[in-house]
Amino acid sequence: MERKSHIKSIHRQTDNRFLNMYQLKFEDREGKDRDYFFCTRNSDDKLKVRTHDLVSEGICIYAVTKEEHPRLVVEREYRFPVDEMIYQLPAGLIDPGETPGEAAVREMKEETGITFEEYSGGEAFCRRPFFLVPGFSDEPGSAVFGYVTDIGERALESSEWIEVILADKAEVRRILSEEKLSVRAAFLMMQYLAMPDDEPFRFLDCRP
Repeated sequence: MERKSHIKSIHRQTDNRFLNMYQLKFEDREGKDRDYFFCTRNSDDKLKVRTHDLVSEGICIYAVTKEEHPRLVVEREYRFPVDEMIYQLPAGLIDPGETPGEAAVREMKEETGITFEEYSGGEAFCRRPFFLVPGFSDEPGSAVFGYVTDIGERALESSEWIEVILADKAEVRRILSEEKLSVRAAFLMMQYLAMPDDEPFRFLDCRP
């Protein structure tokens, strides 16, 4: 399918090390010149409006314990934009040269002290990159699935406030019912609740 761009020009608005705002000039369906703004972690030459590629920049980790009744690794982390502790699944950015699986192993150890073992079964498309909030940012991310194999010391940065919870189904149901949490964590928690204990990753097979 032929790609049609509505963008006439791109202008960087900020100069920040971590995140920047861009202004797009475009013509609407009535022929009027309009502005659109988005934020990105990418450098100017790697903006998706220029490259149109789809490579994971971050990961969300769905990790369960190897128990008769598997528990899900959940985090409660302070998030500055809302000034609150928010429930989420472990997540992070992919460093240059890393695969999503390698990033998941590193991030889990750093944030939670947990040794993570990736699960590779199920449909490949369950792990492909998807855009997180394409009306706001050009960042794609992917999910990584696996097991908790050991729990040790973690290495939090001084700017991080993270509580780690091994949540059973009753606690996950409570979190979904009562707490504030990220939408991608919410959807994966719903999958966790629907899975039989002996097949915690059955949803990745996309079968009834």
